[in-house]
Amino acid sequence: MEAMEIRCRKCSLPVKTTHTAKKLRCPRCHAEIPLHLNQNGIQENNTHSGRQRENQDQPNRSSGHESSTNRLSVAASLSYPATRKRALICGVTYTNQKYELKGTINDARLMKDLLQKIYGFPEQTIRVLTEQPGTWPPTRKHMEEGMRWLVEGCQHGDSLVFYFSGHGLRQRDYDYDELDGYDETICPLDFATNGMILDNDINAMIVRPLVKGVKLHAIIDSCHSGTVLDLQHVYDDKLHKWKNNSPPNGANKSTKGGQAICLSACQDDQLAVDTTAFMKNQMIGAMTYCFQHAVQKNPGLSYLDLLDSMEETMSKAYESRCISAKFFNRLLHRQINQVLKSAINRDYPNITKINHQADSVFMFNLDESFYFECGLQETQLSSSQVFDVNDRFTL
Repeated sequence: MEAMEIRCRKCSLPVKTTHTAKKLRCPRCHAEIPLHLNQNGIQENNTHSGRQRENQDQPNRSSGHESSTNRLSVAASLSYPATRKRALICGVTYTNQKYELKGTINDARLMKDLLQKIYGFPEQTIRVLTEQPGTWPPTRKHMEEGMRWLVEGCQHGDSLVFYFSGHGLRQRDYDYDELDGYDETICPLDFATNGMILDNDINAMIVRPLVKGVKLHAIIDSCHSGTVLDLQHVYDDKLHKWKNNSPPNGANKSTKGGQAICLSACQDDQLAVDTTAFMKNQMIGAMTYCFQHAVQKNPGLSYLDLLDSMEETMSKAYESRCISAKFFNRLLHRQINQVLKSAINRDYPNITKINHQADSVFMFNLDESFYFECGLQETQLSSSQVFDVNDRFTL
């Protein structure tokens, strides 16, 4: 039976239906969508056809999230709107957990507002995962489903955005596909029980499926995020040239002809900062603030301009010591004492020593299965292919 598509009059979300449907309710705003039936009780053909899409990654129902996962399944099956823009925003707060963050919900709101107002992303093309009412929780299951949804059915001309604000960690690489010997990870809401999402998996889900003419921008505001998409080229802002980051073991990390570009809060061996330095009485990710400040100030800037502007804003904050005190007091306690002790010790019981030094933190493990070294954060640009950083930045 031919699928039809009707747009919700309240929130403009396109919703699939059939000619014989009697009732229809919007999965986003829950408004009832009027159906125009003929005398035989069949919908008249006054809607436009939607492109049928497969939906192989529907979440299982559970007593805790039945209604939200139902909405997730419906949204995942919708066809692309004509604008060809799509975004996944993940802001993980870890509510009521020992390693709770305060700024990530503000980061997610800021990023959604920026995508809509500056880059013209329609609201119905943006999926937001936070712990706030009305959104889906950023569990590992939902985040991985969201990443698959982001690239599903992508076509030439598409502009995709993946944004993550939350905890990030590193662990020893046993696949020999990392130049520095460590995999980078992002931490979903339930990472302590269901595990972290590795860079290898992120690459497989949102980089490798990109076909020719599709461009993905990932904006990652977390610790150790420099090469978290495992892209083959990393831009050295000091030497002003691209460096090869291809896997030593020859693993395929390439797209199918599309381009993936990642802006990371820091390099792989660094920590990222949450701070009130930029917005008084409101915690926010330093990288997220510097990013939105740069593009709002100059929407037509280049990639190089963007890096320079972010570095300038960050440097001023460090020089004023607005960040440094919070960095070494709040962040070390948050990242080591809370995240590592509560989540990592379960899998890495041989951690024996934490040594705090002036500008770095080192963790030693007897079997060297887990390790990190961090310093002050520097924004990292990476890409699946070399390009001119003087090109105009846009999403």
